[in-house]
Amino acid sequence: MTTTSPRPGVGRPVVTSHAEIERVAFRLFAEKGFVGTTLEDIAQAAGIGRRTLLRYYRSKNDIPWGQFDDTLDEFRNTLRTFDDRPLHEAVHLAVIEFNRFPAEAMAEHRVRMRLILTTPELQAHSVLRYADWRHVIAEYVAERTGSDPSALLPQTASQVALSLSMAGYGEWLSNDDTDLSTVLEQALRTLHGYLGV
Repeated sequence: MTTTSPRPGVGRPVVTSHAEIERVAFRLFAEKGFVGTTLEDIAQAAGIGRRTLLRYYRSKNDIPWGQFDDTLDEFRNTLRTFDDRPLHEAVHLAVIEFNRFPAEAMAEHRVRMRLILTTPELQAHSVLRYADWRHVIAEYVAERTGSDPSALLPQTASQVALSLSMAGYGEWLSNDDTDLSTVLEQALRTLHGYLGV
């Protein structure tokens, strides 16, 4: 949803969508760096007030993560589509699907993930986001094994899934010619080889 009436003193239409705000923010991050970009900078460039910006994102640190909470709901649904698979396979297949994007979105996703994974000022916030993501897996594993999400198996499964994803993303970001889904599949095969499975 966008509005077309400009804010006084701003010679552009007011932006009121997550996608547009993120586009503006990432342009500023590229120009001024993450640390050098303020919420005021983003709001001004988007043609909105700081208070309006904070209705979309609780903090600057949330902007690189986009609408992450919505993607977690999709992740829960994706996990359930693999109920007929062995548990470890279901989790890994769901992780691959969670990280599957249209070809035209991959360049933007690469920029987003490079910012998240390489910006020291985002690391503490990212830990919270990773915990939310891991909790979705822990809940699923607990449901399938009749245990509690805080039990050792669900927690281990969620940590392993995150580690495989992080390793896959590291490989993907270091080589522009790699395919993300393929790298994530290779990460699981590498783990199997390491464990002698």
